[in-house]
Amino acid sequence: MHNHIEIDTEAKAIELLSRGGAIKRYAFQCINFRTLEFDLSKVSFQECIFIGCRLTPEMRFTLDDSNTALTSMHVPYNVFRTSLYTAASLYDGYDYSQPKTQANCYDTLIYKHYLNTGIRAHDISETLARTLHDHSMSDALHDFLRNYKEEDIVAIMGGHALLRTDKVFRQIVDIAKALTERGKLMASGGGPGAMEATHLGAWMAGRSQQEVDEAMAMLSPHPSFKDEGWLSSAFAVMEMFPQNKFHSIGIPTWLYGHEPATPFATQIAKYFENSLREDGLLTIAKGGVIYTPGSAGTMQEIFQDAVQNHYLTFGYASPMVFLGTEYWTTELPAYRLLDEMTHSGKYRNLILSISDNPSEVITAITSFSPNK
Repeated sequence: MHNHIEIDTEAKAIELLSRGGAIKRYAFQCINFRTLEFDLSKVSFQECIFIGCRLTPEMRFTLDDSNTALTSMHVPYNVFRTSLYTAASLYDGYDYSQPKTQANCYDTLIYKHYLNTGIRAHDISETLARTLHDHSMSDALHDFLRNYKEEDIVAIMGGHALLRTDKVFRQIVDIAKALTERGKLMASGGGPGAMEATHLGAWMAGRSQQEVDEAMAMLSPHPSFKDEGWLSSAFAVMEMFPQNKFHSIGIPTWLYGHEPATPFATQIAKYFENSLREDGLLTIAKGGVIYTPGSAGTMQEIFQDAVQNHYLTFGYASPMVFLGTEYWTTELPAYRLLDEMTHSGKYRNLILSISDNPSEVITAITSFSPNK
């Protein structure tokens, strides 16, 4: 059976409709058929899916049961998105010169709705809306990632509480900047701390170390995401140092909606369902994962990643690189455990390395090739 062919722009829709005849197994996304000029009598839809479309009155009466139409959901977010979020769309309504406006921006309103309807919503219309939204996110994410080789997508994991003034924060910035300049697409959970450092580094790619120092000086007076000036200082840096060449992908979740999504991520895939977000982030990072100091969430990601590599779930294993020797061998000895289990044969295929030196971390990633 042939897959559905996606039609997500009006230009594609017009081209298809102009051919006339039977239109079979197409998936139309967010198309306003009411504004398109076409003769409905000259086309027939068979086994098509209409997602978030505005149908003409005639179409509503003539579509037979082989077609499926999901046209609207009464929720305060766009269930049928065809693109990823950006800082501008997620923080729509936020004015960084007036930090208190964050309370009424698009992202905050969705989070409030999420809490009001329940983290585990019981209303079927809400659970369906969230599922459709997250499906749209995954679809848009995969569309975006087609622009990159899978081995060029690298993730950095680490604690959300890492302060901007911490030495490790700057190390992550430098690592992400260098890898971005070497053609890697940096990914993270899209929140504060180590995640923000990842996207700040990618945002500053192509700029001098002096400019990075200036950016850090603007951010450091508000070191924690709990500080009122945390978000506004990030937008100020973005205005001071605009980025239109390099990209990075943040993948946050409204489950942790009290942690603001970093605007330094040029593309943002925000999910309701955290399990989809966690699995998706590790799945796309086929170029390797860098682990920086973190706690429970980071530990979960380490062993989830280890399982994927052990079983060669996606055809090959990718590097697992640990930044912070003392932390990962003594304070939270996850690396030591993985290393011991690898040598004993309980884990196979793991590509492990550990270092305190950002240059060695960069080399561990850039020297990797899935064909070796």
